[in-house]
Amino acid sequence: MSLLEKTYTLLIFLSVIMGIAFGQFELIQVHAESIIPPLLIAMLYVTFLQIPLKDIQNAFKNIRFTLSSIIINFVWVPLLAWLLALSFLGDNSALYIGFIMLMVTPCTDWYLIFTKIARGNVALSTAILPLNLILQLILMPVYLFVFAGTHDMIEFSFLLESIVLVLLTPFILSLISKALLKGKPMLHENLLSMSANVPIVFLCLAIAAMFASQGQVLIANVELIGDILLPIILFFIINFIISQIIGHRMKFAYAERTSLSLTTLARNSPIALAIALTAFPHEPLIALTLVIGPLLELPILAITSQGLLSFKK
Repeated sequence: MSLLEKTYTLLIFLSVIMGIAFGQFELIQVHAESIIPPLLIAMLYVTFLQIPLKDIQNAFKNIRFTLSSIIINFVWVPLLAWLLALSFLGDNSALYIGFIMLMVTPCTDWYLIFTKIARGNVALSTAILPLNLILQLILMPVYLFVFAGTHDMIEFSFLLESIVLVLLTPFILSLISKALLKGKPMLHENLLSMSANVPIVFLCLAIAAMFASQGQVLIANVELIGDILLPIILFFIINFIISQIIGHRMKFAYAERTSLSLTTLARNSPIALAIALTAFPHEPLIALTLVIGPLLELPILAITSQGLLSFKK
């Protein structure tokens, strides 16, 4: 794990503080919003470049694990997210939508680190990673329509335009880049190695820009942070229990159960945040939920991986 990966939570927190501080200057506040989409497109381009989409067929070599993971992540988790949002955040449309956006996107990167720490099946986790990515890109607008379609702040035409711009554009560019690099393994490996930590940098810059442009609104609503904490913590606790129960019922070995638990807990906050910042640029409370998520998620994943190791012993 690199230094940037170890300090990811701290970097996000510092990005928030820096963004609010720089946002006090009117010139920065006025122009900060315009640099967010290019930063997010660059971040996701590098992220997609690192995902081995050509190996998607490997996910189907262990059908029982793949089906279990898909059902939990794309059927159970959205239902749980909706129930928690309805129970705790129903009076605040922005927090409600932000919470659902965060929770319906399974992670496509960080959970591999914690799976390795907990002695899970990293190869199996890597195999389902491309499948998780494809399914969440397709299903995100579906989930928002089903679970948050009654909220007036969602304009689905604009949402779809944002998804095309921020997700499909870098996704297609990454496919083109991989095609151009085909047959040049050394160049490909060098590119991946040099760009390994670039997404973290771009994400932190985008968060700083968002808080620079909308920081005053967020400061005025800082008390809402407390409303978000309980449903987020409950989400992680409930899903850990559910994934362990299903892992035992399916008679998975420890390594497979660990992989299942961590892919169920870890969320893809960068992708959800990328959509939120472009589809809802004037709703900073949606983005606030998506920033608070990883501040809690990474320490929880670290604790969970250590706990799983203790269970194994």
